[in-house]
Amino acid sequence: MRRVWAVIRREYLQRVRSRWFVFATAGVPFLLVAATAIPVVLASRNEAVDRTIVVLDLTGDVGPWVARALEEGGYVVESASTVAEERVRQRVESGEVGGYLVVDRESLVAGHARLVVNGSPSALRQLGIRQAVIQAALEHQLVGTATDVDQMLAGGALEVEIIAGSGGGTNVPAYAAAYAGSFALYMVILLYAVAVMRSVLEEKTNRVVEVILSSLSPWQLMLGKILGVGAVGLTQLAVWVILGGAMVALGLPALLAARPELGELAAITSGLPGPSFFAYFLVFFLGGYFIFSALYAAVGAMCTSDEEAQQAQFPVMILIFVPVVALVGVIENPNATLSVVLSLIPFFSPFLMFARAVAGAAPFWQVALSVALMVLTLVGVTWIAGRIYQVGILMTGKRLTLTELMRWLRQA
Repeated sequence: MRRVWAVIRREYLQRVRSRWFVFATAGVPFLLVAATAIPVVLASRNEAVDRTIVVLDLTGDVGPWVARALEEGGYVVESASTVAEERVRQRVESGEVGGYLVVDRESLVAGHARLVVNGSPSALRQLGIRQAVIQAALEHQLVGTATDVDQMLAGGALEVEIIAGSGGGTNVPAYAAAYAGSFALYMVILLYAVAVMRSVLEEKTNRVVEVILSSLSPWQLMLGKILGVGAVGLTQLAVWVILGGAMVALGLPALLAARPELGELAAITSGLPGPSFFAYFLVFFLGGYFIFSALYAAVGAMCTSDEEAQQAQFPVMILIFVPVVALVGVIENPNATLSVVLSLIPFFSPFLMFARAVAGAAPFWQVALSVALMVLTLVGVTWIAGRIYQVGILMTGKRLTLTELMRWLRQA
């Protein structure tokens, strides 16, 4: 075990000390945030610093409704109904106010209004003001009724009651979490499993493996590589989760302070994944990673060049690609017979059973059964991959055929 630990330590430290790992782990999240936040900040600075806006009401009654909606978006509103538009325009030109909004009968009928400002307003500012006009018009039209306009504009709500034993769908937040999480699993499992293959192929082509195998067995070398690269993956995922949580906790309030019209983004925190999401992600990441990394290690041992590896990994890629294609259909109808069967196939479970579990559509016994099947498959895949690895790691200069591969398994 000490020799396996030495391989794990070497694989782990060699990767986490590289500049590319540091950049991908710490730099990529900040780049994503910067790509989102910088345009918003620049747009804020390009707009008038004074967020005071004059509502020029030509109807005589809808102005207060518009003013209230704008104030909820972070604007300081001055209402005017009898002041001539030319006087208000002069105040805008002098920089006394940020702009003025003209509302008339067309605003009540079609939500149409006219905004006059010195500089070109950002798309977000235009959207916020347009939404305020529409909300005010609806509230004015529905005055005296029991209609909750804010709830209606927020999209309402759909309460789904699923009769026991029948199929049912998922709500939008669960759908989004299931799809995003499954796609993330696809990316990270593929990324780190391929890293195992490239590590094996690099040592084999450089003839370093012949020296390494003088002090440990091929099985120990393969196990050390898989565990070492897997530890790197867990480290990177943990850092991303911590940074993502910190950015949401600290960055979202700052963004809302800079752009009050984005106040609806505050609701995003209620849709963030909970502890069960990360628990499922960890379980299915480990199961999928160990299965596919063993397969990719065998592919690396079979090949003698990167070109051969690109072709030899095609069957393994199919096993990863099929569940990704079926993902949308499984999420939309998670309790269909085909969805259940596909999610219980061990090679597909890391992606499909995860999606069903996160969406709340898979009972616990199905999740437990899929995990048990993954463990059994891992044992079988590791046994086969280990035998291929044992023979193939020292084979060079000969193109692999299916007959040759079967001979390796018999010899091992």
